[in-house]
Amino acid sequence: MATLVLATQVLACLLAMPTGEPLKIVCTTGMVGDMVREIVGDKGQVTTLMGEGVDPHLYKATVSDVRALSSADIVVANGLMLEGRMQEIFPKLRERGVTVIEVGAGIPEEALLRPDGSGGHPDPHIWMDPTLWSKGAAHVAKQIGERDPASADSYKSSAKSLAESWAKADTKIAQAIETVPAPMRVLVTAHDAFSYFGRHYGVLVTGIQGVSTESESGLADIRRIIDLLVERKVPAVFVETSVSDKNVRALVEGSLARGHEVVIGGSLFSDAMGKPGTYEGTYVGMITTNAATIVKTLGGTPPEMPKP
Repeated sequence: MATLVLATQVLACLLAMPTGEPLKIVCTTGMVGDMVREIVGDKGQVTTLMGEGVDPHLYKATVSDVRALSSADIVVANGLMLEGRMQEIFPKLRERGVTVIEVGAGIPEEALLRPDGSGGHPDPHIWMDPTLWSKGAAHVAKQIGERDPASADSYKSSAKSLAESWAKADTKIAQAIETVPAPMRVLVTAHDAFSYFGRHYGVLVTGIQGVSTESESGLADIRRIIDLLVERKVPAVFVETSVSDKNVRALVEGSLARGHEVVIGGSLFSDAMGKPGTYEGTYVGMITTNAATIVKTLGGTPPEMPKP
């Protein structure tokens, strides 16, 4: 037994020792990949599996994905069951000596939302609240630092700088939402990806589907939301870049049949960011662009956007 314990300790030390080569890091979603790139800089070679317009709830790892995950030094996932169909891979990776980090593990339990109908599982869309995402970044930086102790202080410092940058965007978004008339602060989307956004910024949020796009929506859900749109005279609903717009269009048609005209106010980035290399292809660009689309459509003054 003593020999086995010693061997385990030696293996852990070897895994933690820097090799001089950049860490091979594989991330699941674009939001996670953007965070990790900012934290590790040139100390890591970061690959993201899910790109623009990809729904992580329904994503199934390909053979090449499994190969990349297995050969990585570190895998970083959102966790909280966001990557539902990939979840069973993570324990197997840990058994192979791959460091698996889940951003959601850095969020305090009391800060997590557990919506009705989720079976007690937390809402995984934690990036919709920049203050929570900053806590996740600090956790990721700490965990990567344990794998690469020589650069631990650098990772911690980068995560702190990221949090400061996101805090500035957060303030601009909050100020912009305050310009929307209070009765109009209603956000209706294809699925419940924006609950943390709503709680943080004081917006009533409802989605046709639940927190996962795997959940079924029925006529009762659509009728319930049409009632809300008609009663509150909500002017617009929103589609999402990674989710079918079929159910949202049903809301538009149903509201019109009730004598209330509703428009599609724009397309929001929910479970995936924009095109790589664009402002919307970054985390801060994603949340700021979403806020600009929402605020402008609902009658407020959108946050200042960077010039192209």
